[in-house]
Amino acid sequence: MSATTTVIPPRYLCTPEAARFLGLSYRTLEKHRCYGTGPTYLKLGGRVVYSIDDLRAWASQGAKTSTADPGRILPAKPRIDTRAATR
Repeated sequence: MSATTTVIPPRYLCTPEAARFLGLSYRTLEKHRCYGTGPTYLKLGGRVVYSIDDLRAWASQGAKTSTADPGRILPAKPRIDTRAATR
């Protein structure tokens, strides 16, 4: 019996599917994307898609061992440019 390995191509999820995968709302994931605080995404012909590996990597950044651990995932809100505020 020969051992045949089948290579499965990477699976990509659209925004609603990715949001369900992460347990977030569609809108929250959109905000993370717009503010640059979310998982890495691709644009394929105008469609935004996420790889499962990128979603897992982003979610694992939020892993904590204590409630005192600082968060590594930023909230879904605009970043403030401190350089522009000091001018």
